Amino acid sequence: MIKLKEGDKIPDFHKIINPEEIKGKKLILYFYPKDNTPGCTNEAKNLKEHYDELKKKGFEVIGISPDTEESHRKFSEKLGLPFKLISDTEKEIMNKLGVWGEKKMYGRTYEGVRRTTFITDETGTVLKVFPKVKTKEHYEQIMKELEK
Repeated sequence: MIKLKEGDKIPDFHKIINPEEIKGKKLILYFYPKDNTPGCTNEAKNLKEHYDELKKKGFEVIGISPDTEESHRKFSEKLGLPFKLISDTEKEIMNKLGVWGEKKMYGRTYEGVRRTTFITDETGTVLKVFPKVKTKEHYEQIMKELEK
């Protein structure tokens, strides 16, 4: 169950995100299951295609998954991603936010990343939580909600 909701402050992730890198920035923190899978590739490509527009609106994009730094490097290079991917192999951030947990697919129950995006303002306050991400249209999904 997602633990962070709108109006909450994002917790300190100093072990894997340098607080100085995100201080005073609006963030799009998107959590995804695995590099080089179809849905995760579509989501990354969609955010990449609209990265300049997001930057103009003052947002920094950070993707987080349990993959290794090496996997992220290869995935980022392959897609030419202009934003940072962070490795949370210990699932520290994912557990804090409740995006790691039980999932079901094809009748099978397993532990994994619940694809989720958090939008924050410059103070680290959550503006919007997306527990149901449309991977091919995520930018459009984000903008539609922020324009409300």
